[in-house]
Amino acid sequence: MKTQMTVTLEQSSLAMREAMREGVRTHSFWYLIQGVLMAAAGVIAILHPVFASAALVGLLGWLMILAGVAQAVGLISARHAPHFWPQAISIVLFCIVGYLFLTHPAAGELTLASLLIVLFAVEGVSKVVFALTIRPLRNWFWVLASGVIGLVLAIYLAANFANAAVWLLGVLLGVGLISEGAAITLLAWASRRG
Repeated sequence: MKTQMTVTLEQSSLAMREAMREGVRTHSFWYLIQGVLMAAAGVIAILHPVFASAALVGLLGWLMILAGVAQAVGLISARHAPHFWPQAISIVLFCIVGYLFLTHPAAGELTLASLLIVLFAVEGVSKVVFALTIRPLRNWFWVLASGVIGLVLAIYLAANFANAAVWLLGVLLGVGLISEGAAITLLAWASRRG
């Protein structure tokens, strides 16, 4: 009974992984768009960290909403995949944080820091789960690395919460967006080519 259950779970897991891989292949264009948008937002944030934390809050808000929508489109075919709910939560958080950036541009540093900690932590966990689900798809490791970077950024920001300066938030946001955007772009590119 136990062996039969183990075999059934393994078969189920393999079927879900294959469905997820097929979803990435099918919607690779949307993953590519999401990755490029996220990396572009990250570069802007690193080049102008103070400006990114203040004047570009609106732009970052829209880019986060667009990244959430692009991620949602890519996730449509994976409703039954094991990583669906962490990814869905990540999409909702992207859209909520983007909306808050748009509606409260003068929000204090601590509010932004709190939101970024939650965003980096949830996004990091969801990317780690996603990477382990699509393994051994080409470039899956970059998605895993992106998730780990997100978790490290969340821990670093939480540890330096009291001293978080406006420029630090812009730089951390930039690093997080670039790492995740690059990972998703590489994954999508590899899926389109092979």
